[in-house]
Amino acid sequence: MVSFTQMERRASLGLASVFSLRMFGLFVILPVIALYANNMPGGESATLIGLAVGVYGLTQAIFQIPLGRLSDFWGRKRTIYLGLVIFIIGSFLAAIADSLLWLCLGRAIQGAGAVSSAVIALNADLTRDEVRTKSMAIIGVTIGLTFILSIVLGPVLDSIVGLPGIFLITALLTIVAIGIVCFYVPDPESFDGKEDAKPVKLKVIMMNHDLLRLDFGIFSLHGILTAIFVSIPFVLNGMEGDVVAWKFYLLVMLSSILIMLPLMMVSEKFGYRKSVFVLSVALIVSSQLSLGLFDLGYAGLAAALIVFFGAFNMLEASLPSWVSRIAEPNSKGTALGVYSTSQYLGTFIGGVSGGWVYQQYSAQGVFIFCAVWAMAWLLVAINISDTKRVSA
Repeated sequence: MVSFTQMERRASLGLASVFSLRMFGLFVILPVIALYANNMPGGESATLIGLAVGVYGLTQAIFQIPLGRLSDFWGRKRTIYLGLVIFIIGSFLAAIADSLLWLCLGRAIQGAGAVSSAVIALNADLTRDEVRTKSMAIIGVTIGLTFILSIVLGPVLDSIVGLPGIFLITALLTIVAIGIVCFYVPDPESFDGKEDAKPVKLKVIMMNHDLLRLDFGIFSLHGILTAIFVSIPFVLNGMEGDVVAWKFYLLVMLSSILIMLPLMMVSEKFGYRKSVFVLSVALIVSSQLSLGLFDLGYAGLAAALIVFFGAFNMLEASLPSWVSRIAEPNSKGTALGVYSTSQYLGTFIGGVSGGWVYQQYSAQGVFIFCAVWAMAWLLVAINISDTKRVSA
């Protein structure tokens, strides 16, 4: 496997840190925000509580393409600074909110700082094709470990500083992220901030079938992830014995890396990118069918989720890398903006549909629903072409 250069290593570690600091601030509030919102003026409305939790994803989806496109001609780092500052403003507003409506507004402003596409595009600018999936894997694994740490620390921090204090910690961590981008992440050598950079028209991006297949892939990946987490906590609570959720998730996530690494080696070292891509989707299908068709105990549930997250981590790393390979350098921000928008829309739709299916058909119904969704994705994935760039 090709090794990183010093610049690629700095870029990968620096941008992974930026993702981690920002995602920690988002994940850490999930265990406590609903309870906090319930005690605020307006908290008697379950709809507004749901809006406070989910409006972030909506504004993320809305602003991913504009900020990704902005990064193509205004510059990656400038756009990232802008998005992080917007996120800080939203965090401060959420911290001082004295009603649920103001909390919703703060969360919405947080989401408007949608820099994921610009950060991924900057990572693509600073890494070669041969190491890009490995670089994205570092980011993906970092986000996964950050998720586990956040869920564990959320209730602890809430007991010490409360949700307003958590929002202030989020703002401070984002300031640290700005410093990392400014002083540690290398500057791209090509077109970052150049006035003569002319991005490919959005129409070209939207008409490319392979990019659309990858967009559907990330839409499905995060939709299925969100849907199954509507039911998994209830499945764990219904099991006999004392199941500690954070220990269970930690076991699953760490074990899933043992599946992801061989898949990545086969994909990158031997060049079987499409085969591993299709196999990973098939593993998601099998994991969901196992969960939906069989009455699994603790060990069976853990095994099925290890398979799921092994494939999930591989796809989370390889999908944006594939997008960056297909898109031209001066359109990567736009293409990844569409990609990130698809991801957040998948999160929203997965949560809504997963909740409805769970209410109607229980947890097994959710897993069967996700298996059917993954089967449709598998049919789409099989038809993807080999990597080739889109010409302007």
